[in-house]
Amino acid sequence: MNLTIDDANRVRTLTFNRPDALNAFNEALYDETTKALRAAAEDPEVAVVLLTGAGRAFSAGNDLVEMQSRITNPAFTPGEHGFYGMLDALTTFPKPLICAVNGVGVGIGATILGYADLAFMASTARLKCPFTSLGVAPEAASSYLMPRLIGRQNAAWLLMSSEWISAQEALDMGLVWRVCEPDELLAEARRHAEILAAKPISSLMAVKQTMVAPIRDAIVAATEREKALFVELVGQAANVDALAAFSDRKGG
Repeated sequence: MNLTIDDANRVRTLTFNRPDALNAFNEALYDETTKALRAAAEDPEVAVVLLTGAGRAFSAGNDLVEMQSRITNPAFTPGEHGFYGMLDALTTFPKPLICAVNGVGVGIGATILGYADLAFMASTARLKCPFTSLGVAPEAASSYLMPRLIGRQNAAWLLMSSEWISAQEALDMGLVWRVCEPDELLAEARRHAEILAAKPISSLMAVKQTMVAPIRDAIVAATEREKALFVELVGQAANVDALAAFSDRKGG
């Protein structure tokens, strides 16, 4: 099971559960997360969804071993929904979405925060968007959502530098809403989730709809722009070299 699902007090907690791979997203995890978000959207007993990770990572982003296989193996079989299916589920998710970043968040493990209504982060956690170090374009509409969320210059640094961002820096930027001690993170995120979940779901959904409706088309457009650039850059020299270096490190 790549994703565990737990319900309590109208809060559904989805936990990325590939701790040995630092919860990196393979096709199976993209598919399971997509299905879980869509099921939660439809479930009248679920008011709020809380996303977190098992073990010491939130998510290490794309599974680079699988990413290299996708590029080099003609027989690679993509998942039913994949990365873009999950983005669609996030973009259209009609209820409050809370992220509890328990450990490292890399790539989609950081850019997913652009879809969160509230984000909590452990004081020991760190975030990184390694797009330039991998020779690729941004993803998950981060080129649109991040400047809007944290301002142009913070977004430029996050998306261009491939440097780590500490929890305090994330808080100062406005990338997360609260920083907590690691052993208090989930309890604090759940406490706030349950405050929201006690409210009428129809009202929560109305607030979310009116907040997201003006930007939904822009999110979709940004995703398409990024996808075109990603396709252009994947497999080019800088990307091939970066993935080969990663594989060498894994093998060594």
